Amino acid sequence: MIRSMTGYGRAEVVGEKMAVSVEARSLNHRHLDIALKLPRSLAGLELEARRLIQGQIQRGRLDVSVSVTPLAAGSSALNIDAALARQYVEEVRQLSEALGLRGAPTVEWLLERPGVVMFGEPEPLPLPAGWPMLAEALSRALEELVARRETEGEALGKELLALHEALTAEVERMAQRAPAALTERTTRVRERIRGLLGEFLLDEGRLAMEVAAWAEKTDISEELARLKAHLQQFFGLLKEGGPVGRTLDFLVQEINREVNTVASKANDLELSQLALAAKGHLERIREQIQNVE
Repeated sequence: MIRSMTGYGRAEVVGEKMAVSVEARSLNHRHLDIALKLPRSLAGLELEARRLIQGQIQRGRLDVSVSVTPLAAGSSALNIDAALARQYVEEVRQLSEALGLRGAPTVEWLLERPGVVMFGEPEPLPLPAGWPMLAEALSRALEELVARRETEGEALGKELLALHEALTAEVERMAQRAPAALTERTTRVRERIRGLLGEFLLDEGRLAMEVAAWAEKTDISEELARLKAHLQQFFGLLKEGGPVGRTLDFLVQEINREVNTVASKANDLELSQLALAAKGHLERIREQIQNVE
């Protein structure tokens, strides 16, 4: 099964003194780009956390935010900035005198001012004690994220299979049309040469050689063979699943190159129309695989 690169996961693990919460979001990206935000109390576990993420996600922009909430009494420090509170009171007193107002700020009002009351972070846990909680929360968040990526990837895979089928049908029509188109072009070339020469005689052997050389230059059989091979590989990758987005993107580029060659070499209206239809399917495929892991 292929995966999408967009997803979301969240998990929380509660211990005796604290709760560790992890929130993870992923978006499209050419490579694996991890933005990990850890609180100070778990900063020493960044390397282990990144390794765990890399074991679950192969591609995409991943934003992971970890927060720690103290639970036990004394696990966090409550600090009141008395100097800042006095400054608030003094500023209010001066403003009241200047405006001719009465009254003084209440304690409740002071405690709501920014910076007056501060809660300190829990003290850093010893790494052996902090890692199990972080690892469990991170693993559960990633599990949810991957599940959502797989669900979206399933729908994405069905859409890509339908587009692959439509593109394959266009290539089959090209293959069916190619022999008749080559015969018609050969006949036209013979008639043009005879028309240009008029009454001048031309050796039939020489004429056949010239026509054959021209036909070889406009032959698209090799391009069609490569197109079919690429499409078979594309189908196999969709069925195989896994992190195949980069390979699919490369294949689409190769398929597009072959279709462009067919369109340029085939001096035939029907083949040109089929090539244009194929490019339309390719563009839709290109858009879809930008979200494949």
